[in-house]
Formats: sequence, structure tokens, C-alpha cells
Amino acid sequence: MAIQSTNPMTGRVEKKFDEFISVQTFSAISAVDKAFSSWKHSSMDLRADCLRNLAALLRERAGHFAGLMAAEMGKPLKSGRAEVLKSATVCDYYADNGAAMLASEPKTVDSMQCYVDYAPMGTVLAVMPWNYPVWQVLRIAVPTLMAGNTMLLKHASNVPQCALAIEQVFCDSIFPDNVFRTLLIGAAQVENVLDHDAVIGVCLTGSEAAGRKVAAAAGARLKKSVMELGGSDAFVVLADADLEKAAAIGAESRCSNAGQACIAAKRFIVHSDVYDEFLGKLKERMESMIMGDPMDENTLMGPMASHQFRNDLQTQVEACLEAGGKISLGGSIPAGEGAFYPPTIITDVPFKSEAGRDEIFGPVALVFRAESEEQAMEMANDSSFGLGGSVWTRDEEKGLRLARQIEAGLVYVNGRVSSRPPLPFGGVKNSGYGRELSTYGIREFVNVKSVCIG
Repeated sequence: MAIQSTNPMTGRVEKKFDEFISVQTFSAISAVDKAFSSWKHSSMDLRADCLRNLAALLRERAGHFAGLMAAEMGKPLKSGRAEVLKSATVCDYYADNGAAMLASEPKTVDSMQCYVDYAPMGTVLAVMPWNYPVWQVLRIAVPTLMAGNTMLLKHASNVPQCALAIEQVFCDSIFPDNVFRTLLIGAAQVENVLDHDAVIGVCLTGSEAAGRKVAAAAGARLKKSVMELGGSDAFVVLADADLEKAAAIGAESRCSNAGQACIAAKRFIVHSDVYDEFLGKLKERMESMIMGDPMDENTLMGPMASHQFRNDLQTQVEACLEAGGKISLGGSIPAGEGAFYPPTIITDVPFKSEAGRDEIFGPVALVFRAESEEQAMEMANDSSFGLGGSVWTRDEEKGLRLARQIEAGLVYVNGRVSSRPPLPFGGVKNSGYGRELSTYGIREFVNVKSVCIG
């Protein structure tokens, strides 16, 4: 079976790769397991040096990676370079802080001298998505490797060139051979990889359906899993919000990456006192998004990652209209080449309807009216997802109080929600479990080990 890159701008197949047969897959696992036997004993200084070297190579190759992302999933060049540079920062962060995060912690218990140690456990499988094909991988791989584990990457099947380029940058760095390997495999082989004794856990970023399947497979094998799944982030605009800023950031969040992001403004919940004014400003901002060829430096929004994804999005839009929604902007597939979908705003979708509760993975904003701050909070939390969210108000004290009420893993007041190395990242409810980044992320796949002197 072939794994292939299909350019969403042209519809042409750029490259094809043969999927690994089981002999190739298990040969790679064995090589990574062998690398673990020495990497787990490496010094923190060596690991930090390897990460700093990797960061330098990523910065050098930002343009190369950006070109691959544009060709494979439609990300504009400017956005692709920014993604790679952000990935380099996670290397710097753990090179600077990882040793302290994993340092042995002395404790005195009943007159005994005890220690809590953080020991590497083996090889971690990363099942990663196509929408941020470098950042998603590095934000998992870097803390995993800094902790002394090794890693296998099963990337999304539509970005094989990105997957191989990531492996190549590790090969060209000063990391030892085989601490990181890419497996060119489909979803059907994931369970076979989890069967291998060397693989001690799995982290997945992707859909709720994929998360349920892989988490069940890991659980059946008593292997740890970390799941970062879908989201339907609430963007709560209160009556005293700075509407210009909220509209600008809201439009940027909804249209960035052609709306294909788990953590992005999706459900705009707007106080009735400012509903019409905010809607007008949001529409103006979304209309201004420059949609075009991702290889053009002026493009702000490229095509969606495939024509099929675009068709799926149109089906969701039609479901919103059937439920009673009204199109305020966009809402239909444009003519011409490329898997483009225009920035779209839909109002009046019944909040309790299935269409109003689904995650929409594209540049479509659902705008809801709230009659009070209390109702806005109820609406924000009336979701099966809990990844991110934001509150917009000029009263920062009130914003902080309300942000703490939102049931999500990451909530901002008057800012665009984004993952950052020092902050734990992950969700609640159907958005998954476990955490990436920060101290919490580097400790997910280690043995938290108590050692006592009696």
C-alpha cells in the first residue's frame, strides 16, 4: 500500500512511498530499543547539547520545512516557517530547564532519607496529525527524549515528506543514531507496534474517534497513553470587551491554518448588548483574510488539507443551516483550483442542536447570543469538549474569575489561545487526558520512583 503526498492546491500526487511491511517496522523498533539501552544512561548535559544542536538545524531548515508543509497540507509559507521556529524554541526550553525538572527530590519520611527519582522507561510511540506537522511532533518528542526515552513517529499518512524530513534532521544532528525514527505505516499497524515490549506508551494528537481506538488498544496492553483530541473552544465576548481587539484575534484564530486546529476559537458566545456590533466587526475581519496559493508570501490562508476535508466541512455547514442557522458570510465551496473554503460565519444555530455542538474543522465561526454573563458561562461549558477557551472583558479581575470557571485545559483572558513550552497543555472531557509541555509533559512517560534508606 502506498503512502502519498497530494498537493491540496493542485490535486496532484507529489510523491509516493511504500508503506513499511512488518519486517521493516519491527527492525526500526528494535533499532530504537537498542538505542534506548545507552541513551537512558546519557547525561543531562549531553541531552541538552543535542537539543540545542537540533534547534539550530531546525532554524536553518525552516524554509525547507515550510515548502514541504505548503505542498503537502496547504500551509502558507509564512505560517510554516513560524511553526518550525516555534518548534526550535521547545528544544531551547527543555535544554535549559529539563535537568531541573527531572532532578532527584530528597524527602525525609519517618526519619528515613528518601528520594523521588524520574527514570526513563523505554520507547514512546507518537501518533501525530497533519495540521501542525512539525510543532505537534517536536512538542512531544523533545521532552520525551530529554527524559531519556526514545521515540517512534507514526505521522499522518498525508504528510510523509514532513515525517521523513523530521527523521532526517535528527539524523543530521548530534543525537545518537536511532533515538528517533519515523515509521511509514498506516493506522492499522499501530496496534502491532503497541504489541512490542519495547514500546512503553503512546501519545496521540488527533480526532476523538482515533483517540478512543488507540487509547483502548494501549489500555488492553497496560501501556500508558496521553491523548490530545478535538476541541470546540468557547470565545466569550462580554459587554465591556474591547470589540476591535476581540474581533481581530477571533478572526485570526478561526482562520489560521484554514481553521484546521484543535485549539482555536470555534463557538463565539457574545453578550446580547454587543452582539450586533461584534458580529459586524468579526465579519469585516474575516472578509479581509487573503486566501490564495500557500507558496505566495502574501497568502494568509491557504487551501484546506484535502478536497475531501473541504467536502466534509461543507456537509457540516449544510447541517448547521438545516438546524436553523443563517449564513452571515461565506458558506459555499468556491469555483476554481485548490481545496479552498472561504471564511464563513453562521448565526442562529440552535445551541443544543447536534450541528451546534460538533467540532468544526475549518474556517467556520458559529456565533451565539448570550443574554447575561451567567448564561455565557453556562453555554461555554455546555460542550463535550474542553481543550481551550477565552474570555474578553476590560475587567481583568472579572475575566480571571470567569476564565477559572471554564471547563478546559487552557483559558486566556483577552488573548489568543496557544500552546507554549512553559505551560501544561491538554484537555478535559472528550478533548483527552494527560499533559504535554512544561514540567507536567516531561514527566508523563517516566517512572516516578521512590527510593528510601531505612
